[in-house]
Amino acid sequence: MEHFISINQLSSDKIMQLLDSASSFQKNSPTFSKQIFAANLFFEPSTRTKMSFIVAQKKLGLEILDFQADFSSLLKGESLYDTVKTFESIGADVAVIRHEADDWITELSTGINIPIINAGAGKAEHPTQCMLDLLTLYQEFGSFENVKVVIVGDIIHSRVAKSNALALQRLGAKVYLSAAPGYEDNSLDFPYVTIDEAVKLCDALMLLRIQHERHDTQYKTMDYLENYGLTKQRENAMRNHAIILHPAPINRGVEIEDELVECSRSRIFKQMSNGVYVRMAILNHVLKEWGISK
Repeated sequence: MEHFISINQLSSDKIMQLLDSASSFQKNSPTFSKQIFAANLFFEPSTRTKMSFIVAQKKLGLEILDFQADFSSLLKGESLYDTVKTFESIGADVAVIRHEADDWITELSTGINIPIINAGAGKAEHPTQCMLDLLTLYQEFGSFENVKVVIVGDIIHSRVAKSNALALQRLGAKVYLSAAPGYEDNSLDFPYVTIDEAVKLCDALMLLRIQHERHDTQYKTMDYLENYGLTKQRENAMRNHAIILHPAPINRGVEIEDELVECSRSRIFKQMSNGVYVRMAILNHVLKEWGISK
């Protein structure tokens, strides 16, 4: 694995290996003995992903090279390639990148000589989020085989939906999608159900926010919760063991009723905690593969 770019590049065995590593890091965190520099290049806003990468890097003993796009040479016309090449040249050993383009990795496909970790690519993929979601589900059910997961919300604009649906299917889960009209993604070959069907059949309900920043026109959310979101009434119809997931940020009162965000079914903040250890496992793996650490 040269770079960590797509969940699709990983075999099922490799996914499980990384999940096992993340679980072990929750109990015992390794620390690199040599000085290693990590560059966090976030070209889009981020709270959970960026901060959990920073915590993961600090737990591993890495030195962090921060980057602020609004105060960088991007404003002078510098390309993504030249920005990454600059960090490589001044001593970065690994680059963690989030960018609004779906295919930014193609610009870096040649000429970059440090490992790259995809921290979010436009509407295309979010593989580290997928890994932490998988860890949360695995902790809950002990297996993916025949676990019914319904991904609900703005499917067409969601990189999370794309990464998760395909990975879960490969691992043996039963994946369904649910979306308001116009939010479907017909490139994903999974059955669609209504939100009322979803809550009754799911083992895990994965909610997504409406990604207004990716819409050409502003979607009115006044009746969204009632028609397409998780209300208390719908939560009452869920199976006793079923859980609620959300990659966040959460729009309370839009895709989920406020009081359900931290209810007994919710694993939303557990997902965030798991993100630190999954990202530790990924950093550890790519740095070892490149021979940067032992």
